[in-house]
Amino acid sequence: MTRFPFAHATHPQWRMAAALVLAQLRAQLALPGHAPSPTLALLYITDHYAGEAEAILAHLSAELPEVTDWVGTVGVGIAATNVEYFDEPALAVMLCELPNDQYRVFSGVAPLGLGFEAHTALVHADGQTQDLAELINELAARTDSGYLFGGLASSRTDTVQFALGGDGFIRGHGRATGVFHGGLSGVAFTEGVHLVSRVTQGCFPVGRGHVITEAERNVVFKLDDEPALDVLLRELQVTLDEPEPALRAVRATLAGLASRQDLTADAERGGQAICRTGNFGSDVRVRHIVGLDPQRGGVALADEAEPGMQLAFCQRNVQAARADLMRICAEIREELEPEELPLATVSSGPDAEPAAPPLQRIRGAVYVSCSGRGGPHFGAPSAELQIVRHALGDVPLVGFFAGGEIARHHLYGYTGVLTVFTG
Repeated sequence: MTRFPFAHATHPQWRMAAALVLAQLRAQLALPGHAPSPTLALLYITDHYAGEAEAILAHLSAELPEVTDWVGTVGVGIAATNVEYFDEPALAVMLCELPNDQYRVFSGVAPLGLGFEAHTALVHADGQTQDLAELINELAARTDSGYLFGGLASSRTDTVQFALGGDGFIRGHGRATGVFHGGLSGVAFTEGVHLVSRVTQGCFPVGRGHVITEAERNVVFKLDDEPALDVLLRELQVTLDEPEPALRAVRATLAGLASRQDLTADAERGGQAICRTGNFGSDVRVRHIVGLDPQRGGVALADEAEPGMQLAFCQRNVQAARADLMRICAEIREELEPEELPLATVSSGPDAEPAAPPLQRIRGAVYVSCSGRGGPHFGAPSAELQIVRHALGDVPLVGFFAGGEIARHHLYGYTGVLTVFTG
């Protein structure tokens, strides 16, 4: 098993940052224990470099001709092992050594063909794409596992995606630069590429899960045949007789939703979608509460709801975010090396030392987190990435801070999606 070379750098001039990254990659390529013949590169840039995306991809691919395929996107921030770059020009690259027949780059000019048996896929998307949720569902349905991971590009300037495949483009579409605006792109993997992925939503339910028994579009009127507003106020321990504290509590509260189909799928996998263990399952979509209807006892959500769904009110805070991120790291460690899971490591804070020893089976990792998370949400610069490092060790990791996160066939907000390549 060999580690994937990775590098990251910041500099006002992208050529200097690229030179620093290339120097790090070439040094690692020469080291024992690192993949010597990578074929696929993951490239993430902050939006400071978005206007130079084509030049950056052309330069890096020319300097690394042995790497035939490139995928990635732009974010208001990007991530690497133990560090995040927000509001500064930066780029990160990871070089993956995978058999060419076990992955396929796809984009608008090179869609995922029927001749490739995709098991899962890393997806980058433009949040302004029409019918995006349906496209994500359609792509998930074309994979054997139904599992996607990735996120929406985030940028204050150009919203770009990288998708350059060595097997070329669709005939008749002309030559593309590998830089795209709009739609979906990414890389699909066969079952031979071993991945472990988890979602952290950083929420703690304030009460038990309820069944929606009456709803109309995005307004929930009854939970377990009781007015939904009564349930919300009771679980928050507030009353509308004191409107100011009640509204403050409601503004700090969200709703976790799981459909009947997702509840069935989660049960078949032996899990629970909504529970009181301090976390939600990956099939729960957390949505904002956008209004109250005191006359009919309704609670309006930023998503459609229907009878039969399960709902739990929840809150986000620093403690819940840290605990849930530690949880998913612990689950990954347990799945890869269950007999060596160091519980003390994942229960420690980001400032604790030393970090966990790296899992020998992890070749590299991709972390997509919400642009509303990062250091400010976790209490200190790079604290989110430091938690991952302390739990998994100094494994190669790159990623970005997204305008929405993708896991399975869902589009999330305020979450983190951590995926590791294993050997």
